[in-house]
Amino acid sequence: MKTRIIAAAILVPILLLLTLVVPEIFAAIVLGLLLAIAAFELLYKTGLMVHPRLTVYSVVMAFAMSLWSYFGAVRAYFLLMLLIFTLLLFAEMMMDHIKVHFEMLSMCYVGGVIIPYMLSSLIRILMTSTGRYVILLPFVVAFTNDAGAYFIGLKFGKHKLAPVVSPNKTVEGLLGGIATAMVSTFLYALILGIGLNFQVSYGMALFYGVIGSLTGTFGDLCFSIIKRQTGIKDYGNLIPGHGGVLDRFDSLAMVAPLMEALLLAMPLVR
Repeated sequence: MKTRIIAAAILVPILLLLTLVVPEIFAAIVLGLLLAIAAFELLYKTGLMVHPRLTVYSVVMAFAMSLWSYFGAVRAYFLLMLLIFTLLLFAEMMMDHIKVHFEMLSMCYVGGVIIPYMLSSLIRILMTSTGRYVILLPFVVAFTNDAGAYFIGLKFGKHKLAPVVSPNKTVEGLLGGIATAMVSTFLYALILGIGLNFQVSYGMALFYGVIGSLTGTFGDLCFSIIKRQTGIKDYGNLIPGHGGVLDRFDSLAMVAPLMEALLLAMPLVR
């Protein structure tokens, strides 16, 4: 617990610096590096991908996804990147179809394209006109939900939520996470509305908290079941007390694209 708190105390100021102060390109590069590490964790550290070149292709693609989001997320460029990535993967399968199976290529798409695309929502949010003001929203929802679920579940948890996938998660923790996320998003909206004079929908802020909390919990369970099936405890040890990138960003991988979609379809601020 002490190690987790110390790591969080160090990482939170870094997060604020990257999202609120430094030029966006630095945030894109840092996220790209984290996405590359996440792809490596998912494919190689789990033992799912024992093919070095396929792993490298996925790592490079993951990094490129963040920069693509920074440079406008132009669809034509994404299609070109995806085409090159696909050609490389299938070329590997054609050169050695005995060892390289279609399931391996599918895992490369998950690690190199799908998860990076979802997490790079953070950069696409940051690059919007109100990006500097709403970029913390996905982090607030995901992290306060995790914290609320952990502490409420630790104190009051009795009924198991998903005993096979994640034995420590409880229904009480789930409800605590929802409540914490709702309060946090409402307070965030108050800062935007009262402190920064934005026109804010407070009802929408509460909705963001509820749907974001449920989505984040589901994301956490998704990555937990992968660890169960591959027999690992953590995806890595990059972050002391937290594990790897995917251990810390598991819920954020679902929350970030949800927040991007909600901010576009049902804006919190105007």
